[in-house]
Amino acid sequence: MPQNIQKIMSRFSSISLDEMNSVALMKRTDTKFVINKKQLVSILHSIEQEYRVLEINTDRVMSYSSLYFDTVDNKFYNDHHNGKNNRTKIRQRKYVESNLCFLEIKQKNGKGETNKTRIPVKDFELNLSKSSEAFIAETTNEDFNLEPSLWNGFNRITLVNLKSKERVTIDLNLSFKINETEKNYNDLVVVEVKQERFNRNSAIVKALKSLRQHPYSISKYCIGMISLYNDVKYNVFKKKLIKINNITA
Repeated sequence: MPQNIQKIMSRFSSISLDEMNSVALMKRTDTKFVINKKQLVSILHSIEQEYRVLEINTDRVMSYSSLYFDTVDNKFYNDHHNGKNNRTKIRQRKYVESNLCFLEIKQKNGKGETNKTRIPVKDFELNLSKSSEAFIAETTNEDFNLEPSLWNGFNRITLVNLKSKERVTIDLNLSFKINETEKNYNDLVVVEVKQERFNRNSAIVKALKSLRQHPYSISKYCIGMISLYNDVKYNVFKKKLIKINNITA
């Protein structure tokens, strides 16, 4: 993590996990932006009075590790690639500093809303347990035959707006792995603004707009898949991959 980002984060007021629960926004509108680390520095400078930063045990930049699951024919990936409105992602995610692990299901509907449901699990399950399979079946009303498809690691800064119901996640140092193949995007930053409905007057949205950065639909899972798998359809995502390579060049 660059020192200047750590230094800027130390100037933000902090918020605890318990305090942040009031802005959980499990049903929400997510708006993503992609920038590079240099742009992030100027954005953080401009918004430090508007947001508090999540702090857990003195940590303000958290480590996350995720294991995504998909069907043998990559249904979840293909649904996203093919622009299906109602789609699902299933993953296990570990919050490294707090040593908590969850099985999470994200379901997107045709209105652009994302519903996330989750249950705690002891640790990553390469073979899903009976209770995990039952939770997936009950939540999705489907009987999927799932297997691990992608590992993903990143660092995250979480900001909470002081005045409105808004959270912002800033993901850095993205890495993807399957078997022995790995791809890193160290200069890429994914900013996700989580609101009840999209608000262009948000301080971070304004800061991004001042750098000519506009909402950009992107999925870490899909980027990881096209970066590591040679046999998946990815023509719809070609422009996204070019954009990411330009950002990180």
